Amino acid sequence: MRHILKLQRSLDDLIAPIEAGFEISTFLPELEKNEWLELNNIIFTGHPDQGNWSLPDLENRMKERWFAADGFFIAKCEQKIVGFCWMKIHHALVNQDPVGEIYVIGIAPDFKKKGLGRVLASTGLKYLSDKKLKSAMLYVDADNQAALAMYQSLGFN
Repeated sequence: MRHILKLQRSLDDLIAPIEAGFEISTFLPELEKNEWLELNNIIFTGHPDQGNWSLPDLENRMKERWFAADGFFIAKCEQKIVGFCWMKIHHALVNQDPVGEIYVIGIAPDFKKKGLGRVLASTGLKYLSDKKLKSAMLYVDADNQAALAMYQSLGFN
């Protein structure tokens, strides 16, 4: 049985974006959707929510009111997508300010433990801060120790 944690942090004391020698840009669906899908499905093989996506899965998410291409970051190395961080903003919360979310973050297996997840997460958090949001949140599997350690190092608890 999965145990999912919800982590949060304030955006008041934002960690400056980190440089790491990767090209970071925003997602260009018409040019990058197939490459992104392939990488997503490699990264999340066997994951019940994020794995085994098809083009209609991606297109359905992009039709959601919350989708914003400028909040979907892609990392490239030698013109190949090696990581991504997709942000989401929750606007329709009752009696609360909007909250930003790291919706999904993924790193190609060959690029893990190189600091790319931290680079992408800090880029996403700056995006939320630039949108004048006050807080960010995310969901993570409790047994994903590597992700938990990274998120905690970025101030999530």
